[in-house]
Amino acid sequence: MSEPDNTGFEVFCGLDVGKSVHHACALDRNGKRLHGKPLPNDEAALTEVFIHLAAHGRVLVVVDQPASIGALAVAVARSLNIEVAYLPGLVMRRIADLHPGQGKTDARDAHVIAAQIRGAARTMPHTLRRVGTDDETLAELTVLAGYDDDLAAQSTRLTNRLRDALLHVHPALERLLGPRMDRGGVLDLLAAAPTPQALRDLGEAGIAATMRARSPRLAKTLPAQILAALDTQTVVVPGTVAFGRVIGGVAAQLREVRLERDTLATELETLLEAHPLAGVLTSMPGLGFRTALKILTIVGDGAAFPTAGHLAAYAGLAPVTRRSGTSIKGETRSQRGNHALKSALFLSAFASLADPTSRAYYDRKRAAGKRHNAALICLARRRTDVIYAMLRDRRPYAPPSVPTLPPVAAAA
Repeated sequence: MSEPDNTGFEVFCGLDVGKSVHHACALDRNGKRLHGKPLPNDEAALTEVFIHLAAHGRVLVVVDQPASIGALAVAVARSLNIEVAYLPGLVMRRIADLHPGQGKTDARDAHVIAAQIRGAARTMPHTLRRVGTDDETLAELTVLAGYDDDLAAQSTRLTNRLRDALLHVHPALERLLGPRMDRGGVLDLLAAAPTPQALRDLGEAGIAATMRARSPRLAKTLPAQILAALDTQTVVVPGTVAFGRVIGGVAAQLREVRLERDTLATELETLLEAHPLAGVLTSMPGLGFRTALKILTIVGDGAAFPTAGHLAAYAGLAPVTRRSGTSIKGETRSQRGNHALKSALFLSAFASLADPTSRAYYDRKRAAGKRHNAALICLARRRTDVIYAMLRDRRPYAPPSVPTLPPVAAAA
């Protein structure tokens, strides 16, 4: 996303979007109010207002939420060739503090947006982000990536619930199967035989047959280990039958979630490969398709960030200086920023430790006295500079060249 050109507009329309009704406030270049009342989230109503405003000159519409509840307004404006920009919520709240009054109403927010964008060309142009065709190419990836995040969270929740139920019924069985919940054969087995007695009834051959379709190699070794673990406990814990109902149901749900996520991953990889920046990002060591997807859906092409330092600050990787007189000095890690982006860059830095260049930098930081996580944060910050340059220049990763030393003359 890049910054909009705010210098050629005659009308500035702020939209405080809502589920069923927006509030629109439009000002001309002189600050005269051209529109200021509730606006239904309806195509006909939106079209009527935008056409009315366009009669006064070139219009810039700014929304505080471009997706979900604001998606129709953005689409209608685009269909009329009206440029749309996005004012992030945190920026919106900080700007609102500069305006008179302490009330929080839709009408006031819409006026704040309109007043802000009217002067943004000369005051704070960096606060606005264009919502244009470059976002359209990422729309499908963004929607499916959000769905993938939902599935990942659901998978974690179900896995924890399943392990907790197994631990209550048979701790030894949980120790054996808990770390293998990502195996399809294990989930098939627990869905079919959710209690210790049901597993005993299957026997070694039955357990192997149940697992073989999706975990053929594990089916050769795990059945005997399962029976051995079952033999370590002869006491039946009260509530085992009820827990069996839970284990079977949760295992079946987890199996479906994992299958859906695997299918979605294939679709996401195909979509990502079609994006012009996908190959640029994945060329960097330690940066896989999911991390590239996270960067693209959050950062886009990086044009919204003037420098690599701005991107690092947005990700919460830039150190924060603490200084007050002579008593407080030093730097600390930022607790702000986009946590999803920070997590992706951190994990990418960890994955890059197999790369000699990244490993050498990490080792230097450890030798300087930094702990593991602090050294990884430093590495992630350094890699952010490289990622920014790759996005800016649209060029794949190139390892740093090692300077060659001149040959040493042989002694006479």
